Amino acid sequence: MSASIDLLSACASVGEDTPANRHDEGFNLADTLMSLTQPKVFRGLVSHWPVVHAAKQSNADLCAYLSQFDNQAVVDALQLPAGEHGRMFYNKDMTGFNFSRTRMPFRNALERLQVLSQQDSPDSLYIGSTTVDSCLPGFQQSNDIGLASLAPLATLWIGNKSRIAAHYDAPDNLICVTAGKRRVTLFPPEQVENLYIGPLHFTPAGQAISLVNFADPDFDKHPKFKEALKHGQVVELHPGDGLYIPSMWWHHIEGQDSMNMLVNFWWRTAPPYIGRAENVLYHALLTLKQLPKAQREAWQKLFDFYVFNHEPTRFNHIPPSKHGPLGDIDEATLRQFKAWLANNLK
Repeated sequence: MSASIDLLSACASVGEDTPANRHDEGFNLADTLMSLTQPKVFRGLVSHWPVVHAAKQSNADLCAYLSQFDNQAVVDALQLPAGEHGRMFYNKDMTGFNFSRTRMPFRNALERLQVLSQQDSPDSLYIGSTTVDSCLPGFQQSNDIGLASLAPLATLWIGNKSRIAAHYDAPDNLICVTAGKRRVTLFPPEQVENLYIGPLHFTPAGQAISLVNFADPDFDKHPKFKEALKHGQVVELHPGDGLYIPSMWWHHIEGQDSMNMLVNFWWRTAPPYIGRAENVLYHALLTLKQLPKAQREAWQKLFDFYVFNHEPTRFNHIPPSKHGPLGDIDEATLRQFKAWLANNLK
């Protein structure tokens, strides 16, 4: 049974800051973000940005503003027929996807978006995860957010109406809406079993996604999604607004206007030399998952003890000089044990 739902009424609202607090002496955005463990809206966070002012004038003014930074970069673009209503997804039998990928100069993408914005039922064009500095050098200096201490990666996302399936990102994330309206629906990590996540190795854009159609969920096919909605949070974002999305939180994003743009900032709290935690999951699927049930349960206990247990004295019976990967490790030690691991994988 399919049933259209109003996400705004089905989910809780995301917590918001008080904009006046950001003018208090001593306010530091980076420190504030590092203290958060839940999503949070920052109304008007980047409303002073020149790009936001340009977008509020017109789509043409937005494109003209961006063009002054354009260095003739070629970007990845997704194109989707109008009948898909902006939902970037798999095709009907999951043998491929319902969009096509192409490469085009960023300036041409802006021109194409302006043409589409004049049509009643346009096809979708979406340029995502494009590094700002590689595409628009100088943009960040003119639209600064003051997060240098976090060393974030800034990327831009621009297109007409779109629906990006719920997925997670490993880094922490601050999204800043610069044009159009966005609706973001969020779920905490523990809701993964209620979101009907698709394959890990075959994905539209690198991350596994929820197979639920948020605009028209089929509760016969995805009954546990009702439980997910009880734990969901939803927010409508306008130009100038920011939203903090914690690491590993699932988020579904809709661009709702004829032209939508956001700039996001990703950062990791762990040192970059640690590597990707996803690799542990993939390797576990190839090894631990294949073992008999009793052995899997035994390994679960080992993981709980060695990895997820935060009791600080559990290794006190081992001389500190022999803690190895059981203790805090620097980059040199990590490389040593990665080499040891690589040798055992042969």
